[in-house]
Amino acid sequence: VFGSSMIALDVRQDGEKRTILFSGDVGRKNQPILEDPTTFERADYVLIESTYGDRVHKPTEEVSEALANVIDQTAKAGGNLVIPCFALERSQNILYYLSGLLQRKRIAPMMVFLDSPMAIRITNVFSKHPEMYDDQMNKRISQAMSPFKFPGLTMTRTVDQSKAINRIRGTAAILAGSGMCTGGRIKHHLINNIERSESTILFVGYQAKGTLGRIISGGAREVRIHGKTRAVRANIARIGGFSAHADRQELHQWLSTLTARPRGVFVVHGESEAAESFADFLRDKNGWNVTVPKYKDTVTLD
Repeated sequence: VFGSSMIALDVRQDGEKRTILFSGDVGRKNQPILEDPTTFERADYVLIESTYGDRVHKPTEEVSEALANVIDQTAKAGGNLVIPCFALERSQNILYYLSGLLQRKRIAPMMVFLDSPMAIRITNVFSKHPEMYDDQMNKRISQAMSPFKFPGLTMTRTVDQSKAINRIRGTAAILAGSGMCTGGRIKHHLINNIERSESTILFVGYQAKGTLGRIISGGAREVRIHGKTRAVRANIARIGGFSAHADRQELHQWLSTLTARPRGVFVVHGESEAAESFADFLRDKNGWNVTVPKYKDTVTLD
């Protein structure tokens, strides 16, 4: 994602050198807006994330069509499309796909609201750094088709502007934070739509255990929002391919650019099931020495 980093440390001791590579959040190849993730040719030890180490995302083309289908169904029902979004990367990627669908006339014209002051500020940062764009994004910009400026898009900065969305009749796409429904303006939009059978709540990102987003996406019949129990009557949809995190295959591809077998690989930053699954995958696929560290584990590097 914008601003994320990978760290390679060259450590020298007693005339020898070891390279320790920390993946950070590995991005995905061939995704909208940004250049592909940096790769590395050598590392003695690798710490690699495993958020989606136990699954494979849908291809980009399927993601775009899946979004179009959800919009079509919601518009036909006459409800709103409510999308809990992370302010960084996810909001901008959703705007990219929405603007593309509208420009191709794959979906009917509709109102789109980016209802997150933080996401709006981050979107402005994106606009100021075209040097980070990939070829496809630069082509759109050159053709005056920026995903951050298109007919029907409204950036709602104030609370009053956010509240006014609820008075609109007809189908609108509402992007609001937080991405896991743990706070922010999304809760107000859930209150106004989750009991409407014609509306759709679309999850486009990871939902951690215990979060409201995980409870809703997990099929709960009712949830508590702002101290009140509310029935879940809205259509609940999920599209996994929007994730900024690499999946199992993409993580393996990123590791495969190493030209020599690393001395050790440590699978980190993932729920235990995903981390263990990815570690087993690497052992079977590459025959590498792979460890899933536990809390307070210490390791001595040779």
